[in-house]
Amino acid sequence: MPSTLATLPGIFASRSFRQYYAGQALSLIGDGLRTLAVPLLVYKLTGSALSTSVSYVCELTPFALFGLLGGSLADRVDRRALMIGSDAVRCAIMSLFALLYARHELSIPMIYVGLVLLSICAALFMGGQSSSIPFLLGRERGTQAIAALNAAESTSNLITPIVGAAAFNIFGPLPALIVNAATYLLSQFSLARIPTLGPERSSGIPSLRHIGDDVRLGFRILFADRALRSLTLASLVLNAIGFGGYSIIIPFLKTGFAATDVQVGIFLTISAVGAICGSLFAGRFASRWPFGRALCVALTLDSVLFLPVILARNIWVAGVFWAIANACANFEVAQIVGFRLRIISEEMVGRVFGAVRLLVLCGIPPGALLFGYFADHYSARFAMTVSAFSYLAIALAAVANPAIREERR
Repeated sequence: MPSTLATLPGIFASRSFRQYYAGQALSLIGDGLRTLAVPLLVYKLTGSALSTSVSYVCELTPFALFGLLGGSLADRVDRRALMIGSDAVRCAIMSLFALLYARHELSIPMIYVGLVLLSICAALFMGGQSSSIPFLLGRERGTQAIAALNAAESTSNLITPIVGAAAFNIFGPLPALIVNAATYLLSQFSLARIPTLGPERSSGIPSLRHIGDDVRLGFRILFADRALRSLTLASLVLNAIGFGGYSIIIPFLKTGFAATDVQVGIFLTISAVGAICGSLFAGRFASRWPFGRALCVALTLDSVLFLPVILARNIWVAGVFWAIANACANFEVAQIVGFRLRIISEEMVGRVFGAVRLLVLCGIPPGALLFGYFADHYSARFAMTVSAFSYLAIALAAVANPAIREERR
């Protein structure tokens, strides 16, 4: 595999991928502002860690469920049109958020409903995104492409927390809402300039029977592969526990360290530096080690380096360890997604990714609610402690699984 990769042109040699990447980078900046501004807004309005966790549930639950539909559509319809349509709806929702907030009419129920709709559109968009990467670049460069996109996301997370937190503190969430709507609009223009994202033959909107057949096929392929099945089930539990901790990071910082909005933004910026490093390393590292070995090393480091976050008494010490663990997590994501792209045939990527996405995300909503409940009824530090030690136990169990540890594809 290393020699094959060395003979291939870089991913940015493709003009279509460059345009695709530029549009996603712009959209990710807006997403970064939203994912900071909305939880901060909900926490300020309610003062509840559980209510803040609910906002994440509203984003993640529909995303997991509608990923099945997104995968079916992506394998059958024009992916470019699917992604542009999804961005158009997201642009409209964020514009409505901004208008309602400016008129002092935006309420918590409205935010929750809007997040659900945004999540559905994101699921359809991601279905097209996953399938378009092997179409544009081939399966061999999937890990590099995912690493580059993860690096763009992490770079936006580097910029937006500190800028967004300062703007939130001075101007409130309105600028973030407006910018987010604008970036979805710019993403549409970027995608429209790409000639095609596939598939080579479009069979049109699937019927309910076809969608059901696609879902069953996706799960059948997923569970037939021992390594893919083991990774998916491990990711399900790790995501539930890890995101449970992430969902209470704002209450954890504010109650445990008396952090201001700006300090929260700086903390997340430090975290983003780690994520960028992990993503860049994943792109350069692609396939130099056997997949299973590389993943197990990253999982071990990730889970062990989570522990100092809960032991630290200084917010910046906690931030450094959070960033290093985040680097390992982003490395893991790029390696795992690249592995899936290598072993799944191009015409099945959307369907199998939809099945995988449902399973790896379905544990996150109950995890977020559970840890939000712990944070409200005990303390945010207690909830984070439970998350850290549980994450360590599950990660070590995954490392001990031969189906993961010995995988070499």
